[in-house]
Amino acid sequence: MIQVEQMKVGPMGVFAYIVGCESEKEALVVDPASSEGKILDRVKALGMTLKYVVNTHAHADHTCGNRAILSKTGAKLVIHEDDANQMTSGRNKAFSLAMGKKPSPKPDMLVKDGDSLAIGRETLQVIHTPGHSPGSMCLYGDGNLFTGDTLFVGAVGRTDLGGGDLGTLLLSVKKLLSLPPQTSVWPGHDYGERHVSTLAHERDTNPYITDFL
Repeated sequence: MIQVEQMKVGPMGVFAYIVGCESEKEALVVDPASSEGKILDRVKALGMTLKYVVNTHAHADHTCGNRAILSKTGAKLVIHEDDANQMTSGRNKAFSLAMGKKPSPKPDMLVKDGDSLAIGRETLQVIHTPGHSPGSMCLYGDGNLFTGDTLFVGAVGRTDLGGGDLGTLLLSVKKLLSLPPQTSVWPGHDYGERHVSTLAHERDTNPYITDFL
């Protein structure tokens, strides 16, 4: 069974996640934007070994904690292949420095749609969901969907940044709606009325879905 720990970190309301296999005590961290010590302390308290740091996309507000986490663990850094270059771009480096963080190192693993990441006995599937950025992706497993900046509670990610496109993003959201309705939606920011939702709730109440899909 997958264990999920949600942590609000950094100045932009980013949600980082510790996602672990309860039986084998192996975990990954999604989008460690800040509070790296707090994240690692919690991983230790859970008795977990960190296998991966996974970024749902390359924007610095989600990746600026990578280096600190990686420097203290043996974890591998994972991102979708279409955002790999953006992760180490000059713009992202400057944004990280502006937030008082060190820029992310290069990824160790590039993934694509349909790939999977194993933690202990559990598996998370990579779902490519471009629109917020070309390489935005979600992770799905054991009834949990980690949506990054693709789908929020009551909203979707912005599309006015480099590589963003609203039409593409809406197609990605439609793709997510093919998953079971009771799938838990764990968003990338604390922007909604609740910290976690379901696909059924978003299908029925999210205006980007009700009005455009």
